[in-house]
Formats: sequence, C-alpha cells, structure tokens
Amino acid sequence: MEKIVVLDFGSQYAHLIAKRFRALGYYSEIELPSCDVEKLRDAKGIVFSGGPASVYDEKTPDFNSRILDLDVPILGLCYGHYIVHLGYNGKVGKAEVGEFGFAQLNIRKELNSPLFKGIDPQQQVWMSHQDGVLSMGDGFEVIGSTKDCPFAATQNLAKKRFSLQCHCEVKDTPCGNQIFENFAQYCQMPKNWDEDAVLNHIIEDTKKQAGDKNVLLFLSGGVDSTVAFALLNKALGQDRVLGLHIDNGFMRKNESSNVDKAYRGHNFNNFVVKDASESFLSAIAGLTDPQKKRMAVGENFITVRDNFVKEQNLDENRYMLAQGTLYPDIIESGGTKNSHTIKTHHNRVEGIQKLIEKGLIIEPLKDLYKDEVRRMGKKLGLEDDLVMRHPFPGPGLSINVLCSDGVLSADDKEELKKAKEEFEGIEITEFCENCKASLVKTVLPVKSVGVQGDFRTYRFPACLAFKKDEKGFFHVPKVREKVEKTSSTITNSARFLNRTVIKLYQKPGVKDEDLVLQKGYCTRERLDQLREVDDIVLTELHKNGWYDKIFQHLTIDLPYATSDKKASFVLRPVVSEDVMTARFAWLPMELLDNIVKQIAELDFVDSLYLDCTNKPPATFGWE
Repeated sequence: MEKIVVLDFGSQYAHLIAKRFRALGYYSEIELPSCDVEKLRDAKGIVFSGGPASVYDEKTPDFNSRILDLDVPILGLCYGHYIVHLGYNGKVGKAEVGEFGFAQLNIRKELNSPLFKGIDPQQQVWMSHQDGVLSMGDGFEVIGSTKDCPFAATQNLAKKRFSLQCHCEVKDTPCGNQIFENFAQYCQMPKNWDEDAVLNHIIEDTKKQAGDKNVLLFLSGGVDSTVAFALLNKALGQDRVLGLHIDNGFMRKNESSNVDKAYRGHNFNNFVVKDASESFLSAIAGLTDPQKKRMAVGENFITVRDNFVKEQNLDENRYMLAQGTLYPDIIESGGTKNSHTIKTHHNRVEGIQKLIEKGLIIEPLKDLYKDEVRRMGKKLGLEDDLVMRHPFPGPGLSINVLCSDGVLSADDKEELKKAKEEFEGIEITEFCENCKASLVKTVLPVKSVGVQGDFRTYRFPACLAFKKDEKGFFHVPKVREKVEKTSSTITNSARFLNRTVIKLYQKPGVKDEDLVLQKGYCTRERLDQLREVDDIVLTELHKNGWYDKIFQHLTIDLPYATSDKKASFVLRPVVSEDVMTARFAWLPMELLDNIVKQIAELDFVDSLYLDCTNKPPATFGWE
C-alpha cells in the first residue's frame, strides 16, 4: 500500500502521529530512524517524530542520514525538527526558554506555505521542549514563530522539507489535523485507510496468533479489556474465550458487582469473577515506591492467573493469556527501542514479558489509542455504558493511594527545600489584587510522577491557597485560563515542581503546621476511605451530566494529615482524547462546591485539593 512512514525517535507521540494519519484516511507505518533507505523508497512522505533525547547527548537514536537524500517530502516534529536542520548544517542547542504546554504560533501567511494552507495566522500549539534550533539549515526559511521560539516552523521547498517545533499530533494543537492533511496532499498521498480495514486486520491477526489455542483474558471491566473481550469473542467465538475478572481489592465502590451485572446484561456469559483481594493486599504490604508497587500488582496477577488455571483444571498448553494493552501502555513502559520509562504498567512486568517472549500473549489493541478503542467498541455493537466508561487501570486504586514511611530522605528534604525556594521566587501575576493579597504559596511534601520532554519526573506539587471562610472552605478563582496560565508558569519555571494544586478545604481548627507527612501504606482501611471520597465525586458527576464530558476522574489519597488515621485528598478530573496529552477539567463552581461540601463531612478528611496541571508536565495520576 502507498503510505506515510513515521520514523520513531522514541517519542511518546510517534505512534500518535501514525494514528492521526490513519484517522484522516492515510495508511501509515512506523520504522526506526536507522532503517535502510530501501524500506522508504515507496513512501509518499516521511515524518520524523519527537524523542526524549537531546541531539547533543552522548547516546542518541541511530539515524541513517541517507534518508535526507531521498526525493521524498519530509516533516520533522520537535526532535525531528532538529534532525532536519542538523542534516543541512543548522545548529541546535539549549533554548533560552523552554516551552511546556500551550504557546501561540504566529504564521507568516505572506509565504503561502503548503503546510499551513487554510490555517489562520495565529494558532494555539502544544510545546514540550527545552532545546531549540539556534540557526537554520541551508536553504530554510521561517514560516512561523512563538514568543520564545523564533524558528518554530520552517521550510525548504527546494528540498521538500518542513519542520515544526510543536507537537501537531496532539489534540491540544487544534490545527494539527489540517497540517497533516496538508502534508499528505503535498505528498500526493491517496486516501486508503478506514476503521473497517483496521477491524478486519485485528480479527485476522488475532486468529493467526491464537492458532488452535483458547484464550484467557484479564477482565477489569474497563474500556480496554471490555473491547478486547468483544474482539476476541468475535474472532474466536465465546467457546474459546474465557474472561477472568479479579477483584483485587483496589476496585471502586461496588465496582466488581457492577461489572458482573453489566456483562451479563450484554449477553457475555463466558467470564468468571474471583475475589483475590487479600492476595493483592499482601503483595503490596509495606511498599512505598510506586514503581515497586505497580510491579508487585502486575506479578501477582500472574500468580492469581496460574492458581486459577490450576483450580479450573485448564490445560496450560491450550491457553494463551490476553490483555487489553494499548500503545500508550507500551511506550510509557519504555517498550520501544528509543523510548524512556515513564511508569511501569502492570501488563509489562517481568512475568508478562516472559510470556510475550514465549508467544503466549495476545494483545489485540496494542497498536491503538483510547479514542480508537472506543470507536472500535461501538463498531462491535457495545453500548455506551461499557464503551464510554472512564478508564480504570489494572492496579486500580492502589496507585491512587500514595504511600510513605513517614520520613523524608535526606535527598528529598534537600529537594523540598529547593522546591520551596523556587516557588517563592515565582511571581504570580494572573489574579486580582484581592486574590493575590490572600494568596498563600506552599509545597506539599509528597512527590508524584510526571512527564516532561518524554522523561519521567518525580517531584513535588506547588499549592495555591486563597481566602478561607470560617467553615474551612477556600475561594477558588473562577477563570480557568488564569489558573491554567499560572500552573504552566510555575511548572515551566521550576526544576523541583511538576504539578500545581489549589486548596479547596481544610478542616476547621487544623492549622497548616498540623498537616505533616504520615506513615501510610496501601491498606484496606485507606482504600475504603478513598472509595468513599471517590464515590461522592463520581456520583455527582453522573447526576450533573459531567461524567461523559470529562475523560477520567481520579481521586488521590495523600498520607499528609494530622494523624495516620486521617488523610488529605486530591481531585484530578482530566479531559483528553488519546491519553498522551490532557488538560485538567474545569468543573462548574456549583458542582465543585457541592462535591467539596459532601467530602468535608467525612471525619477522616483533613484537607482537599484540586489538581490544575495539564499533561505534560504531570501525568494523569499521582502515584
């Protein structure tokens, strides 16, 4: 087939680029940047992806420079932007100002670039970079710039070369699809791809992988495993597929019983529900490191699976294991040659890797993203109550319970000190004088995972607290844009901060100095507390028609309180299309107030916060 080829320099976004072209109707494939040029001779166009490395790092992805000699249009994005310019004697180095999040691209319309055909001169774009082009390659001209990036968009029409600093593959660059459409047209690429072709390809591939074996699928009840279950049933038939829903103790309130009812209501009868909560709680007892916790949960899934196979007298030689793995799970686990680990997913732990090496794992959705999976589910006839559910990862609430032995290490103490100094030095200018007069800036002493420039970070959250009333409720600024800009300013300016939260509530009588880091692990007691807070939020989202307006809500339990029997909580609603990027969801004030007041009535809640950070620099969850 004629195709657009994406060269994967290890970015989280490489496959998202390919997915965008496919969604537009253009078949695309992924290749390594070191591939032989013969693999690219039939390509109508080539895209260089972003990547986590700096071009001047000691170890960078291998690149076959002969690719630049091909008479094929090339579009470089972020890291690919640098590779294009270096290939024509340009210079790349550390930018004066890094950009993470939104920026305005000012397009030079007088140049009539084919890349920007039909696109207005000012465009919102998504940036994630610390490096920059310092001088352009031979024959290039600037076709767009931002406030802090003079060479944000360039072209060399004689060579059929284009390059952009921004990520136009993410939803938060609204003109991105039009840029890709323009590039495909410039390449004279025909429309040759649709969802029917994708579905047929997956079904045929599943039949081929399974051969004459049956399939056992871990069935969480979430979107991914549900669609994988439906696909397997369609490809192999219900008599060859067995779903195993494991209540691991980390489910939301009444989740397992609700999953059972939902599946039976959709005529799925080839599944079993098993309570293994004690086994999982024991596996993570006393763990504080989020990566170790994820790995322990993942490995225990294998143990439970093996025990189930024995209990059911299943012939292990006749069964493969299926998972609802998506491409972001693989890339964030460092699962491609040039990518870095952001977090270890439970479906990429050592036990799973061994089964993959033996050819005993089937992952029908592994090349897809969340929005594609939802569309696939609808194509298979699944109803919205299954397909449009918020994502719920395999480790469930266990990764939303942050754990600590109650003492910061010497290194963490030093980093916390630097984080506080950084935050004090950042001027907050977006709010009115009354807000600024009451503003208190603090740093919470709990680290969480984030992602910046395709690298994993583990840093502290900055906290903004405005005026408080006598009942412990804090004022929340009503203008989303001001909050978002402030959040970006903080995380872009700091080395030791990767999130911004706004304080919503603090129990009357509790002073700031009373809230301290507590010893706290992932126990049934803390999970039950989290379930209660989480259920209040989800119930109100459903009642007010907001559940379907946001992509996912997570409630985070922090061991930061007046005693180890109490906790603080963070609300984390996000809006996303593809999981790779996200914006924090801005709930109506009346809805937020109602949620906060109900949570405040729970006696174990000492304080409550709203996470106002986009991805990047923060991930969805905290961990």
